[in-house]
Amino acid sequence: MHLTAALDELTEAELLDHADEVARTQRECEVQVLRIALQVAVINNPDRLDPEVARLPGRERTRRFGGVGTHDVTEFAATSLGARLGISTGSAHSLMADALDLAIRLPQLWRRVEALEVKASYARFVARRTRDLTIDQALYVDERVVESADGRIPWSRFEDLVTGAIVASDPVAAARKEQENATRQVASPTRSTEDGMRGFFIRAPFHVITKLDATVQWLADILAALGDTDDNDARRVKAVAVLATPHEAVRLIEAFLASQNAVETTEQPDVDWAKVIPTVTLFVHLYGATDPAEATGTARVEGHGPVTEAWVREHLGPHARFTIQPVFDLAGQAPVDAYEIPDRHRRAVHLMTPADTFPWGACTREMQIDHTVPYRSMKDGGPPGQSRVGNYGPMTPFHHRIKTHTSWQVQQPFPGIYVWRDPHGALYLVDHTGTRRVDATPRRSPAEEALHRALFDLAA
Repeated sequence: MHLTAALDELTEAELLDHADEVARTQRECEVQVLRIALQVAVINNPDRLDPEVARLPGRERTRRFGGVGTHDVTEFAATSLGARLGISTGSAHSLMADALDLAIRLPQLWRRVEALEVKASYARFVARRTRDLTIDQALYVDERVVESADGRIPWSRFEDLVTGAIVASDPVAAARKEQENATRQVASPTRSTEDGMRGFFIRAPFHVITKLDATVQWLADILAALGDTDDNDARRVKAVAVLATPHEAVRLIEAFLASQNAVETTEQPDVDWAKVIPTVTLFVHLYGATDPAEATGTARVEGHGPVTEAWVREHLGPHARFTIQPVFDLAGQAPVDAYEIPDRHRRAVHLMTPADTFPWGACTREMQIDHTVPYRSMKDGGPPGQSRVGNYGPMTPFHHRIKTHTSWQVQQPFPGIYVWRDPHGALYLVDHTGTRRVDATPRRSPAEEALHRALFDLAA
Protein backbone atom coordinates (compact mmCIF):
# COMPACT_ATOMS: atom_id res chain seq x y z
CA MET A 1 0.00 0.00 0.00
CA HIS A 2 1.35 3.41 -0.95
CA LEU A 3 1.54 6.01 1.80
CA THR A 4 0.07 8.48 -0.68
CA ALA A 5 -3.09 6.41 -1.14
CA ALA A 6 -6.29 8.38 -0.64
CA LEU A 7 -7.60 7.46 2.80
CA ASP A 8 -11.21 7.94 1.75
CA GLU A 9 -10.77 5.17 -0.82
CA LEU A 10 -9.82 2.56 1.77
CA THR A 11 -12.08 0.14 3.57
CA GLU A 12 -11.93 0.17 7.37
CA ALA A 13 -9.75 -2.96 7.39
CA GLU A 14 -7.38 -1.42 4.83
CA LEU A 15 -7.29 1.79 6.82
CA LEU A 16 -6.30 -0.09 9.97
CA ASP A 17 -3.62 -2.02 8.06
CA HIS A 18 -2.35 1.32 6.78
CA ALA A 19 -2.23 2.51 10.41
CA ASP A 20 0.02 -0.51 11.16
CA GLU A 21 2.39 0.58 8.38
CA VAL A 22 2.46 4.18 9.53
CA ALA A 23 3.06 3.16 13.16
CA ARG A 24 6.03 1.03 12.10
CA THR A 25 7.44 3.85 9.97
CA GLN A 26 7.02 6.24 12.88
CA ARG A 27 8.89 3.86 15.19
CA GLU A 28 11.67 3.43 12.63
CA CYS A 29 12.01 7.21 12.41
CA GLU A 30 12.16 7.57 16.20
CA VAL A 31 14.90 4.96 16.39
CA GLN A 32 16.82 6.66 13.61
CA VAL A 33 16.57 10.01 15.43
CA LEU A 34 18.07 8.36 18.52
CA ARG A 35 20.87 6.87 16.40
CA ILE A 36 21.58 10.28 14.91
CA ALA A 37 21.65 11.88 18.35
CA LEU A 38 24.05 9.18 19.56
CA GLN A 39 26.35 9.64 16.60
CA VAL A 40 26.33 13.42 17.02
CA ALA A 41 27.40 12.87 20.63
CA VAL A 42 30.16 10.49 19.51
CA ILE A 43 31.48 12.92 16.92
CA ASN A 44 31.42 15.85 19.31
CA ASN A 45 33.83 14.31 21.80
CA PRO A 46 36.45 16.22 23.83
CA ASP A 47 39.12 15.62 21.17
CA ARG A 48 37.41 18.16 18.94
CA LEU A 49 38.24 21.01 21.27
CA ASP A 50 41.56 22.80 21.64
CA PRO A 51 42.24 22.71 25.41
CA GLU A 52 43.90 26.12 25.32
CA VAL A 53 40.96 27.72 23.56
CA ALA A 54 38.46 25.97 25.80
CA ARG A 55 39.97 27.73 28.82
CA LEU A 56 39.06 31.15 27.46
CA PRO A 57 35.96 32.83 28.90
CA GLY A 58 32.72 31.88 27.18
CA ARG A 59 34.25 29.26 24.91
CA GLU A 60 32.84 25.84 24.34
CA ARG A 61 33.67 23.22 26.92
CA THR A 62 32.74 19.61 27.39
CA ARG A 63 30.08 18.23 29.66
CA ARG A 64 28.74 14.86 30.58
CA PHE A 65 25.27 14.73 29.07
CA GLY A 66 24.34 11.22 30.24
CA GLY A 67 24.87 9.28 33.43
CA VAL A 68 28.04 7.94 34.98
CA GLY A 69 30.05 5.98 32.43
CA THR A 70 29.09 8.01 29.35
CA HIS A 71 31.76 10.18 27.74
CA ASP A 72 31.76 13.96 27.76
CA VAL A 73 30.28 15.87 24.82
CA THR A 74 31.01 19.36 23.53
CA GLU A 75 28.29 21.48 25.06
CA PHE A 76 27.28 23.30 21.86
CA ALA A 77 26.62 20.12 19.92
CA ALA A 78 22.95 20.09 20.86
CA THR A 79 22.24 23.44 19.22
CA SER A 80 22.73 22.31 15.61
CA LEU A 81 20.98 19.02 16.20
CA GLY A 82 18.04 20.80 17.80
CA ALA A 83 17.74 23.24 14.93
CA ARG A 84 17.69 20.48 12.32
CA LEU A 85 15.06 18.55 14.26
CA GLY A 86 12.97 21.63 14.96
CA ILE A 87 13.25 21.26 18.72
CA SER A 88 14.85 23.36 21.44
CA THR A 89 18.47 23.00 22.40
CA GLY A 90 17.41 21.70 25.77
CA SER A 91 15.28 19.04 24.12
CA ALA A 92 18.16 18.07 21.83
CA HIS A 93 20.45 17.89 24.86
CA SER A 94 18.01 15.52 26.56
CA LEU A 95 17.75 13.45 23.38
CA MET A 96 21.53 13.03 23.20
CA ALA A 97 21.74 12.21 26.90
CA ASP A 98 19.04 9.57 26.55
CA ALA A 99 20.72 8.05 23.51
CA LEU A 100 24.06 7.84 25.33
CA ASP A 101 22.50 6.23 28.38
CA LEU A 102 20.62 3.69 26.30
CA ALA A 103 23.65 2.67 24.28
CA ILE A 104 26.05 2.49 27.24
CA ARG A 105 24.06 2.06 30.47
CA LEU A 106 20.89 0.28 29.26
CA PRO A 107 22.12 -2.10 26.55
CA GLN A 108 19.22 -4.57 26.69
CA LEU A 109 16.66 -1.84 26.22
CA TRP A 110 18.73 -0.34 23.42
CA ARG A 111 18.81 -3.67 21.56
CA ARG A 112 15.03 -3.93 21.74
CA VAL A 113 14.65 -0.31 20.63
CA GLU A 114 16.80 -0.95 17.57
CA ALA A 115 14.78 -4.10 16.85
CA LEU A 116 11.60 -1.95 16.92
CA GLU A 117 10.27 -3.97 19.86
CA VAL A 118 10.34 -1.09 22.36
CA LYS A 119 9.09 2.42 21.74
CA ALA A 120 11.64 5.18 22.06
CA SER A 121 9.41 6.98 24.58
CA TYR A 122 9.45 4.01 26.97
CA ALA A 123 13.21 3.59 26.70
CA ARG A 124 13.90 7.30 27.11
CA PHE A 125 11.76 7.38 30.25
CA VAL A 126 13.95 4.66 31.78
CA ALA A 127 17.09 6.56 30.74
CA ARG A 128 15.92 9.73 32.46
CA ARG A 129 14.83 7.97 35.63
CA THR A 130 18.10 6.06 35.98
CA ARG A 131 20.48 8.92 35.15
CA ASP A 132 21.59 9.42 38.75
CA LEU A 133 22.25 5.72 39.32
CA THR A 134 25.58 3.97 39.04
CA ILE A 135 26.21 1.80 35.99
CA ASP A 136 25.60 -1.38 37.99
CA GLN A 137 22.31 -0.01 39.29
CA ALA A 138 21.26 1.07 35.80
CA LEU A 139 22.05 -2.41 34.50
CA TYR A 140 19.93 -3.85 37.33
CA VAL A 141 16.96 -1.74 36.25
CA ASP A 142 17.64 -2.58 32.60
CA GLU A 143 17.43 -6.30 33.37
CA ARG A 144 14.13 -5.98 35.25
CA VAL A 145 12.15 -3.70 32.96
CA VAL A 146 13.32 -4.75 29.50
CA GLU A 147 10.70 -7.49 29.06
CA SER A 148 7.73 -5.25 29.84
CA ALA A 149 9.09 -2.18 28.02
CA ASP A 150 7.55 -3.27 24.72
CA GLY A 151 4.22 -1.62 25.49
CA ARG A 152 2.48 -4.72 26.83
CA ILE A 153 1.41 -2.77 29.92
CA PRO A 154 -0.11 0.73 29.96
CA TRP A 155 2.08 3.71 30.73
CA SER A 156 0.95 4.15 34.34
CA ARG A 157 1.81 0.54 35.19
CA PHE A 158 5.16 0.81 33.41
CA GLU A 159 6.03 3.89 35.48
CA ASP A 160 5.35 1.88 38.64
CA LEU A 161 7.48 -1.00 37.35
CA VAL A 162 10.45 1.30 36.67
CA THR A 163 10.06 3.05 40.02
CA GLY A 164 10.02 -0.28 41.82
CA ALA A 165 13.15 -1.46 40.00
CA ILE A 166 14.95 1.77 40.88
CA VAL A 167 14.01 1.35 44.54
CA ALA A 168 15.19 -2.27 44.48
CA SER A 169 18.49 -1.30 42.79
CA ASP A 170 19.51 0.68 45.88
CA PRO A 171 17.00 0.47 48.78
CA VAL A 172 19.29 2.53 51.03
CA ALA A 173 19.42 5.45 48.60
CA ALA A 174 15.67 5.14 47.95
CA ALA A 175 14.95 5.23 51.67
CA ARG A 176 17.16 8.30 52.01
CA LYS A 177 15.21 10.07 49.25
CA GLU A 178 11.93 9.10 50.87
CA GLN A 179 13.16 10.54 54.16
CA GLU A 180 14.17 13.77 52.44
CA ASN A 181 10.81 14.02 50.70
CA ALA A 182 9.01 13.42 54.01
CA THR A 183 10.23 16.85 55.14
CA ARG A 184 8.89 18.55 52.00
CA GLN A 185 5.24 18.58 52.97
CA VAL A 186 2.93 21.44 52.12
CA ALA A 187 -0.73 22.43 52.44
CA SER A 188 -1.46 25.76 50.77
CA PRO A 189 -3.85 27.43 48.34
CA THR A 190 -2.80 27.49 44.71
CA ARG A 191 -1.64 30.77 43.23
CA SER A 192 -3.91 30.83 40.23
CA THR A 193 -7.60 31.61 40.24
CA GLU A 194 -10.07 31.00 37.43
CA ASP A 195 -13.55 32.45 37.24
CA GLY A 196 -13.58 33.08 40.97
CA MET A 197 -12.43 29.54 41.77
CA ARG A 198 -9.21 28.52 43.45
CA GLY A 199 -7.53 25.29 44.42
CA PHE A 200 -5.84 24.00 47.56
CA PHE A 201 -2.75 21.84 47.18
CA ILE A 202 -1.66 19.25 49.73
CA ARG A 203 1.55 17.28 49.51
CA ALA A 204 1.73 14.72 52.29
CA PRO A 205 2.33 10.99 52.84
CA PHE A 206 -0.30 8.99 50.99
CA HIS A 207 -1.86 7.59 54.17
CA VAL A 208 -2.68 11.16 55.23
CA ILE A 209 -4.24 11.90 51.84
CA THR A 210 -6.14 8.60 51.88
CA LYS A 211 -7.54 9.37 55.34
CA LEU A 212 -8.51 12.90 54.28
CA ASP A 213 -10.20 11.64 51.12
CA ALA A 214 -12.20 9.04 53.06
CA THR A 215 -13.26 11.58 55.70
CA VAL A 216 -14.36 14.14 53.10
CA GLN A 217 -16.43 11.48 51.33
CA TRP A 218 -17.91 10.31 54.62
CA LEU A 219 -19.03 13.84 55.48
CA ALA A 220 -20.40 14.26 51.95
CA ASP A 221 -22.44 11.08 52.45
CA ILE A 222 -23.70 12.44 55.80
CA LEU A 223 -24.87 15.61 54.04
CA ALA A 224 -26.77 13.47 51.54
CA ALA A 225 -28.32 11.41 54.34
CA LEU A 226 -29.48 14.62 56.01
CA GLY A 227 -31.22 15.82 52.85
CA ASP A 228 -28.58 17.68 50.81
CA THR A 229 -29.54 17.19 47.13
CA ASP A 230 -26.37 18.58 45.54
CA ASP A 231 -24.19 16.21 43.52
CA ASN A 232 -21.30 14.38 45.15
CA ASP A 233 -18.60 16.85 44.04
CA ALA A 234 -20.49 19.81 45.47
CA ARG A 235 -21.11 17.94 48.72
CA ARG A 236 -17.41 17.07 48.98
CA VAL A 237 -16.55 20.78 48.75
CA LYS A 238 -19.10 21.46 51.49
CA ALA A 239 -17.51 18.69 53.54
CA VAL A 240 -14.14 20.44 53.31
CA ALA A 241 -15.79 23.65 54.54
CA VAL A 242 -17.30 21.67 57.43
CA LEU A 243 -13.86 20.30 58.34
CA ALA A 244 -12.51 23.84 58.33
CA THR A 245 -15.07 24.67 61.04
CA PRO A 246 -14.61 21.99 63.73
CA HIS A 247 -17.66 22.87 65.81
CA GLU A 248 -19.81 22.66 62.66
CA ALA A 249 -18.36 19.23 61.94
CA VAL A 250 -19.26 18.09 65.46
CA ARG A 251 -22.80 19.45 65.09
CA LEU A 252 -23.24 17.72 61.74
CA ILE A 253 -21.99 14.38 63.03
CA GLU A 254 -24.21 14.64 66.12
CA ALA A 255 -27.25 15.31 63.94
CA PHE A 256 -26.40 12.34 61.75
CA LEU A 257 -25.93 9.99 64.71
CA ALA A 258 -29.18 11.17 66.23
CA SER A 259 -31.03 10.54 62.96
CA GLN A 260 -29.51 7.08 62.71
CA ASN A 261 -30.50 6.20 66.27
CA ALA A 262 -33.85 7.99 66.06
CA VAL A 263 -32.96 9.95 69.17
CA GLU A 264 -34.04 13.53 69.73
CA THR A 265 -32.07 15.23 72.48
CA THR A 266 -30.43 18.56 73.16
CA GLU A 267 -27.70 16.93 75.19
CA GLN A 268 -24.34 16.51 73.52
CA PRO A 269 -23.84 12.81 72.82
CA ASP A 270 -20.75 10.99 73.98
CA VAL A 271 -19.10 10.34 70.61
CA ASP A 272 -16.45 7.65 70.30
CA TRP A 273 -14.41 9.32 67.58
CA ALA A 274 -12.34 6.21 66.94
CA LYS A 275 -15.54 4.49 65.84
CA VAL A 276 -17.14 7.46 64.10
CA ILE A 277 -14.26 8.52 61.85
CA PRO A 278 -14.02 6.13 58.87
CA THR A 279 -11.36 3.44 58.82
CA VAL A 280 -9.14 3.24 55.76
CA THR A 281 -7.84 -0.11 54.56
CA LEU A 282 -4.63 -0.23 52.54
CA PHE A 283 -3.30 -3.40 50.95
CA VAL A 284 0.48 -3.68 51.27
CA HIS A 285 2.23 -6.43 49.35
CA LEU A 286 5.68 -7.56 50.52
CA TYR A 287 7.79 -9.74 48.26
CA GLY A 288 9.25 -12.75 50.01
CA ALA A 289 12.36 -14.56 48.82
CA THR A 290 13.73 -17.92 49.92
CA ASP A 291 17.24 -16.65 49.22
CA PRO A 292 18.03 -13.45 51.20
CA ALA A 293 20.29 -12.36 48.36
CA GLU A 294 17.24 -12.17 46.08
CA ALA A 295 15.20 -9.95 48.41
CA THR A 296 14.42 -6.59 46.77
CA GLY A 297 13.51 -4.59 49.88
CA THR A 298 10.48 -3.33 47.96
CA ALA A 299 6.82 -3.20 48.95
CA ARG A 300 3.79 -2.27 46.86
CA VAL A 301 0.79 -0.41 48.24
CA GLU A 302 -2.24 -0.97 46.04
CA GLY A 303 -3.30 2.26 44.39
CA HIS A 304 -0.13 4.08 45.42
CA GLY A 305 2.82 2.25 43.87
CA PRO A 306 6.12 0.82 45.12
CA VAL A 307 7.97 1.96 48.24
CA THR A 308 10.76 0.53 50.35
CA GLU A 309 10.02 -1.83 53.22
CA ALA A 310 11.78 0.71 55.44
CA TRP A 311 9.18 3.30 54.45
CA VAL A 312 6.38 0.93 55.46
CA ARG A 313 7.96 0.39 58.89
CA GLU A 314 8.93 4.01 59.63
CA HIS A 315 6.11 6.02 58.06
CA LEU A 316 3.10 3.75 57.65
CA GLY A 317 3.75 1.57 60.70
CA PRO A 318 3.03 4.22 63.36
CA HIS A 319 -0.34 5.02 61.74
CA ALA A 320 -1.65 1.56 60.95
CA ARG A 321 -2.47 -1.83 62.34
CA PHE A 322 -1.29 -4.67 60.14
CA THR A 323 -3.12 -7.91 59.49
CA ILE A 324 -0.86 -10.59 58.02
CA GLN A 325 -2.67 -12.70 55.43
CA PRO A 326 -1.45 -16.20 54.52
CA VAL A 327 -0.49 -17.10 50.98
CA PHE A 328 -3.73 -17.42 49.02
CA ASP A 329 -4.36 -20.70 47.20
CA LEU A 330 -5.37 -19.63 43.69
CA ALA A 331 -5.61 -23.16 42.34
CA GLY A 332 -7.80 -24.63 45.09
CA GLN A 333 -10.90 -22.58 44.38
CA ALA A 334 -13.86 -24.92 43.95
CA PRO A 335 -16.21 -23.81 41.14
CA VAL A 336 -19.86 -23.04 41.81
CA ASP A 337 -22.97 -23.41 39.70
CA ALA A 338 -24.54 -20.04 40.56
CA TYR A 339 -24.17 -16.87 38.49
CA GLU A 340 -23.19 -14.89 41.61
CA ILE A 341 -19.43 -14.88 42.15
CA PRO A 342 -18.22 -15.84 45.66
CA ASP A 343 -15.96 -13.42 47.50
CA ARG A 344 -13.16 -15.99 47.61
CA HIS A 345 -13.26 -16.16 43.81
CA ARG A 346 -13.16 -12.37 43.52
CA ARG A 347 -10.10 -12.24 45.73
CA ALA A 348 -8.37 -14.97 43.72
CA VAL A 349 -9.10 -13.14 40.45
CA HIS A 350 -7.78 -9.86 41.87
CA LEU A 351 -4.51 -11.49 42.94
CA MET A 352 -4.09 -13.41 39.70
CA THR A 353 -5.30 -10.70 37.32
CA PRO A 354 -5.02 -7.27 39.01
CA ALA A 355 -5.70 -5.19 35.89
CA ASP A 356 -8.40 -4.90 33.25
CA THR A 357 -8.06 -7.90 30.92
CA PHE A 358 -8.95 -5.95 27.78
CA PRO A 359 -5.87 -5.35 25.59
CA TRP A 360 -3.74 -2.65 27.21
CA GLY A 361 -6.33 -2.16 29.94
CA ALA A 362 -5.07 0.29 32.56
CA CYS A 363 -7.69 0.08 35.30
CA THR A 364 -6.64 -1.81 38.43
CA ARG A 365 -9.66 -1.34 40.72
CA GLU A 366 -13.44 -1.04 40.85
CA MET A 367 -14.01 -3.42 37.95
CA GLN A 368 -16.71 -5.88 37.06
CA ILE A 369 -15.91 -9.60 37.09
CA ASP A 370 -17.03 -10.98 33.74
CA HIS A 371 -17.66 -14.61 32.80
CA THR A 372 -15.33 -15.16 29.83
CA VAL A 373 -17.72 -17.78 28.45
CA PRO A 374 -21.12 -16.18 29.11
CA TYR A 375 -23.07 -17.79 31.93
CA ARG A 376 -26.08 -19.91 31.03
CA SER A 377 -28.50 -21.05 33.67
CA MET A 378 -28.90 -24.74 34.35
CA LYS A 379 -32.51 -24.46 33.09
CA ASP A 380 -31.20 -23.33 29.70
CA GLY A 381 -28.76 -26.19 29.45
CA GLY A 382 -25.78 -24.49 31.03
CA PRO A 383 -23.04 -26.82 32.28
CA PRO A 384 -22.16 -27.07 35.97
CA GLY A 385 -19.23 -25.15 37.42
CA GLN A 386 -19.41 -22.13 35.10
CA SER A 387 -18.49 -19.73 37.90
CA ARG A 388 -14.87 -20.69 38.46
CA VAL A 389 -11.33 -19.37 38.38
CA GLY A 390 -10.44 -19.77 34.73
CA ASN A 391 -13.74 -18.35 33.47
CA TYR A 392 -13.44 -14.91 35.03
CA GLY A 393 -11.94 -11.69 33.78
CA PRO A 394 -12.02 -8.29 35.50
CA MET A 395 -13.02 -5.47 33.16
CA THR A 396 -14.29 -1.92 33.34
CA PRO A 397 -17.98 -1.49 32.51
CA PHE A 398 -16.98 0.12 29.20
CA HIS A 399 -14.82 -2.82 28.12
CA HIS A 400 -17.45 -5.22 29.40
CA ARG A 401 -19.94 -3.56 27.06
CA ILE A 402 -17.51 -3.92 24.16
CA LYS A 403 -17.13 -7.64 24.83
CA THR A 404 -20.86 -8.10 25.14
CA HIS A 405 -22.19 -5.95 22.32
CA THR A 406 -19.51 -5.86 19.60
CA SER A 407 -17.58 -8.31 17.43
CA TRP A 408 -14.64 -8.44 19.81
CA GLN A 409 -14.05 -12.02 20.99
CA VAL A 410 -12.09 -13.42 23.92
CA GLN A 411 -11.04 -16.88 25.08
CA GLN A 412 -9.26 -17.90 28.28
CA PRO A 413 -7.32 -21.09 27.41
CA PHE A 414 -5.62 -21.12 30.82
CA PRO A 415 -6.60 -19.29 34.02
CA GLY A 416 -5.38 -15.69 33.79
CA ILE A 417 -4.37 -15.90 30.10
CA TYR A 418 -6.70 -14.16 27.64
CA VAL A 419 -6.65 -14.28 23.85
CA TRP A 420 -8.60 -11.44 22.24
CA ARG A 421 -9.60 -11.10 18.58
CA ASP A 422 -10.68 -7.72 17.26
CA PRO A 423 -13.41 -7.36 14.63
CA HIS A 424 -10.81 -7.27 11.86
CA GLY A 425 -8.91 -10.39 12.88
CA ALA A 426 -5.95 -9.10 14.92
CA LEU A 427 -5.03 -11.25 17.91
CA TYR A 428 -3.84 -10.02 21.31
CA LEU A 429 -2.52 -12.00 24.25
CA VAL A 430 -3.20 -10.58 27.72
CA ASP A 431 -1.71 -12.07 30.88
CA HIS A 432 -0.20 -10.90 34.18
CA THR A 433 2.76 -9.36 32.29
CA GLY A 434 0.56 -7.17 30.09
CA THR A 435 -0.57 -7.20 26.45
CA ARG A 436 1.20 -8.44 23.36
CA ARG A 437 0.12 -8.46 19.73
CA VAL A 438 0.13 -12.11 18.68
CA ASP A 439 0.22 -11.45 14.96
CA ALA A 440 1.26 -8.46 12.91
CA THR A 441 0.34 -9.86 9.49
CA PRO A 442 -1.28 -7.32 7.16
CA ARG A 443 -3.99 -8.47 4.76
CA ARG A 444 -4.46 -12.25 4.62
CA SER A 445 -5.65 -14.55 1.87
CA PRO A 446 -8.90 -16.50 2.48
CA ALA A 447 -6.82 -19.57 3.40
CA GLU A 448 -4.69 -17.58 5.83
CA GLU A 449 -7.83 -16.04 7.33
CA ALA A 450 -9.30 -19.52 7.86
CA LEU A 451 -6.10 -20.66 9.58
CA HIS A 452 -6.10 -17.50 11.69
CA ARG A 453 -9.63 -18.18 12.89
CA ALA A 454 -8.73 -21.79 13.65
CA LEU A 455 -5.85 -20.68 15.84
CA PHE A 456 -8.19 -18.44 17.79
CA ASP A 457 -10.73 -21.22 18.17
CA LEU A 458 -8.02 -23.50 19.58
CA ALA A 459 -7.72 -21.13 22.54
CA ALA A 460 -11.26 -22.00 23.59
